[in-house]
Amino acid sequence: MSETTTVADNPLTRLSLDELRQRTSMKWRTHPEDVLPLWVAEMDVLLAPEVTYALEEAIQRGDTGYPTGTRYAEAVSDFAARRWSWRGIDVAHTAVVPDVMVGIVEILRLVTEPRDVVVVCPPVYAPFFAFVTHADRRIAEAPLGPDGRLDLDNLDNAFRQARAACANPVFLMSNPHNPTGVAHTRHELQRVAALAQQHGVRVISDEIHAPLVLDGATFTPYLSVPGAEDAFALLSATKAWNLAGLKAALIVAGPAAADDLARMPEEVSHGPSHLGVIAHTAAFHDAGPWLDDLLRGLAANRDLLAQLLKEHLPTVHHHRPESTYLAWIDCTALNLPTQSGPRRPAVVSDLAGPARYFLDQARVALSSGHVFGTGGQHHVRLNFATNPQILTEAITRLGQSLNPSTKVQ
Repeated sequence: MSETTTVADNPLTRLSLDELRQRTSMKWRTHPEDVLPLWVAEMDVLLAPEVTYALEEAIQRGDTGYPTGTRYAEAVSDFAARRWSWRGIDVAHTAVVPDVMVGIVEILRLVTEPRDVVVVCPPVYAPFFAFVTHADRRIAEAPLGPDGRLDLDNLDNAFRQARAACANPVFLMSNPHNPTGVAHTRHELQRVAALAQQHGVRVISDEIHAPLVLDGATFTPYLSVPGAEDAFALLSATKAWNLAGLKAALIVAGPAAADDLARMPEEVSHGPSHLGVIAHTAAFHDAGPWLDDLLRGLAANRDLLAQLLKEHLPTVHHHRPESTYLAWIDCTALNLPTQSGPRRPAVVSDLAGPARYFLDQARVALSSGHVFGTGGQHHVRLNFATNPQILTEAITRLGQSLNPSTKVQ
């Protein structure tokens, strides 16, 4: 794998703003055309050629029926062995589900009862709150530390209280972490597993961003650490290959959780899209070179973003993300309006504080920090998986909205 990516190789430079505005997805149709959308986790890329080919072949065959078989699980297993040196996926202990959040809810139905406690580490992926509460489970928070990493003391206390409150507590973990971009280390995950065993807590690890660990960091599958044998992980090509509209995800059960997964109702497997399974399988099995080019492009955009923030918004603070294509930006020092949005369950389109200000004044759409739970106020989440020219224009607009006198007439 070469160490540099040319403009021609970089998937993020292939589409212009005019071409992107022709899209009909949520990212590009929620706001008016003058808004630059850097909010929801869709990337501004064309499909990997290997995925396009697989879909075109299926359509030409009229292969649009119901999914079956284990090819998806086999592709993920092979990818995990190549990328993470993890050979721990037993295809017999997997299940294909429509998407990661649906899979999480189905696991909760298997291992918990209504009103049981689910621990999360905010600020964290906003749908965790909505889906868990909609499933009639209770949320308990173990906030991240000031460095954006897991706070093991908070987690210990939350596990202890959850165990006292119910018989079947669960820890729902984002690995890597959304929105901070932290890639949990093997040592951190070993501590999590030890605490979970100590307090009798089952762990569900959302690993949808696992292929998107950037240079300088390493992804550790939670099921690869000692003590995680009764846990579950969920993986998908959705984020790394931009396949949100092609529904499919994979549940992987640890060896001590396999019997629980075997109790999952057969009808759950009817939800995934057959074309989705084909696309995700092709991504994991064949589209590694495209992913390599993407990762180099994302690393370049991550560095560009840091430079642009320093130039145009020097008082904001953000931790350099180790993974994902999401930047978690602390806007406290800007002293922007602090009106709060809905408490919970919140949805990704809820806007308040800095995100509302930047949409109104800069015409840039960002995700509002408050929907990610405790610690999210005064923050925004920015999606930098876009053309560098669009990223540059967006950050320039943010700066100009705070200093109107600098705006070019």
